[in-house]
Amino acid sequence: MISKSILRALLLLSLAFTTYAETHHHEFKVQEVAVRRLCRNHRAVTVNGQFPGPTLQVRNGDTLLVKVTNAAPYNVTIHWHGIRQLRNPWADGPEFVTQCPIRPGGSYTYRFTITDQEGTLWWHAHSRWLRATVYGALVIRPKSGSSYPFPTPKIEFPVVLGEWWDRKVISVLRQALFTGAAPNVSDALTINGQPGDLFRCSSQSTTKLTVNKGDTVLLRVINAALNQQLFFSVANHKLTVVATDAVYTKQFTTNVIMVGPGQTTDVLLTADQQPGRYYMAARAYASARNAPFDNTTATAILEYKSANSQPILPQLPAYNDTSTVTAFSNQIKSPGYKVNVPTKIDENLFMAVGLGFFNCTPGPRCQGPNNTRFGASMNNVSFVLPNRVSLLQAYTQNIPNIYTTNFPRVPPLQFDYTGNVPRGLWQPVKGTRLYNLKFGSNVQIVLQDTSIFSTEDHPVHLHGYHFYIVGQGFGNFNPVSDTANFNLVDPPQRNTIDVPVGGWAAIRFVADNPGVWFMHCHIDTHLAWGFAMAFIVENGIGESETLLPPPSDLPRC
Repeated sequence: MISKSILRALLLLSLAFTTYAETHHHEFKVQEVAVRRLCRNHRAVTVNGQFPGPTLQVRNGDTLLVKVTNAAPYNVTIHWHGIRQLRNPWADGPEFVTQCPIRPGGSYTYRFTITDQEGTLWWHAHSRWLRATVYGALVIRPKSGSSYPFPTPKIEFPVVLGEWWDRKVISVLRQALFTGAAPNVSDALTINGQPGDLFRCSSQSTTKLTVNKGDTVLLRVINAALNQQLFFSVANHKLTVVATDAVYTKQFTTNVIMVGPGQTTDVLLTADQQPGRYYMAARAYASARNAPFDNTTATAILEYKSANSQPILPQLPAYNDTSTVTAFSNQIKSPGYKVNVPTKIDENLFMAVGLGFFNCTPGPRCQGPNNTRFGASMNNVSFVLPNRVSLLQAYTQNIPNIYTTNFPRVPPLQFDYTGNVPRGLWQPVKGTRLYNLKFGSNVQIVLQDTSIFSTEDHPVHLHGYHFYIVGQGFGNFNPVSDTANFNLVDPPQRNTIDVPVGGWAAIRFVADNPGVWFMHCHIDTHLAWGFAMAFIVENGIGESETLLPPPSDLPRC
């Protein structure tokens, strides 16, 4: 017989290895507050008066309840970027896709559980351009009792890259949507909300990270910029990439990373240099020809304790250095375990994506190139959001005349996507077209850039999923030779794919999450012009494959 003392010891041992999931309660108050940047005072929309907003720290398996109260003068929603939201699109957040907005004076509690995800994600407003200042980091650590697949760093530090306009961003958007022209570019790039030393009236508030020589630092780099892919580097220090979009990668070392809007990259840095002060710097990767962009450089300072020397700037690539971007992205691979790439494809979609033009009568509302209005599309459909009810509510309640399910599986016309496109193909068709997927179907999507205005690197985000990137290349996708070269062994997994400028990217995933899920360019200018679509993933069999019912406090339309 086992003695009581041994039983007690065994019980204590089992408890030691039991992982406890926690429930975290947060209150987000969205409000306009006074913010001073670039020598000027502004009223900016923030969460809890903070810019950036609060960093949420959780563990894999934890549950979050975030009550969002809207004390701002605009409608708002919050999106938890990269969270899978299994069976729970009600908590996903894109305005008029999965919910109607939280009106001024209203509130809504987002309730969701982190399931088998760890790393760096983020949250942001998903309502017009409010995410310019309404965003923050979402850090998911391993379950208690588990550890990182690398030595535990001494310091963890979110590096949230953003853009700042020297006027109200909603006014910038309104002006662009009125005129049909491209919006004004931002006036500064930011790191953790601050432009840094190279800007007027900014050196006192520059973001600083203090280290001791020998410290290992985990930098959680998030690109929260509205419209700009960004290079990031730390002077004289190597960066070891360990994760992207909250999925661990094979580790590799680099001097510079490129992060597209919506993407995250976790890098390890060792403070192994001569004690001093070193700039962390971010500036644009701008791939569109003849398109204006913010060419400034944001800086923060990595400073060794007691150092007071003048900071050193890193060497950043040229603004249009696509070869550095390609070399970097080609190194990102899955660690090799847990790779389960779909091979038998049930749904094969080919999407031609990019900008276009709407013809218009010359005048104040027709100020795009050559008397047109800018548009954007996927397979020639320029997406129009509903404004009476959300797509998810229309789907679950069978409300007619809100959307159709005839999103084209291929472009209506084949053409030389990256060559000279005939003028007759420049104008897309407006519509709210969705695409139906059966639960459990294996999906492949080839995203093909087009050159109607200019070829351009597009960061495309799929809500509710992460996917394998099985191939990327330049020029027009060749279904025979390019498919033969797909990486089905260790492809990276992401939630946001940077489609190469003048090229294509192929992604695969299993449609195992029922609901309505938005897919769109994470350059918000392009989203506003119609670069979007949505999938309806049908229920499967049984409760575990069925959409949850809507919460009682879902905002009314």
